Amino acid sequence: MSKEQTRPSESLVQELLNERRELKVAVERMKLELADAKSSNSAGPDPRVKELHDEIERLRYQLASARAEITQLREQRDQLRSGIQSALDQLAQE
Repeated sequence: MSKEQTRPSESLVQELLNERRELKVAVERMKLELADAKSSNSAGPDPRVKELHDEIERLRYQLASARAEITQLREQRDQLRSGIQSALDQLAQE
């Protein structure tokens, strides 16, 4: 029974970790594109630079949110496991 209860939270954590990895990759791609745009356009600022900066900030915010959610879900998972273990211990004592 405890495996059934932990599977959804663990799969959600795995999904969030995958999303976090994808966001990290996206941030690095944006950084590379930004660096490329800055270096290839010596005549003046590239209009894409502002868009890339905005996209990087959006992705950073999204990554921070995913990290916070992962932390919260891990804490909830640990609390559930602790509660289940306490219940099992009480049942064993009866």
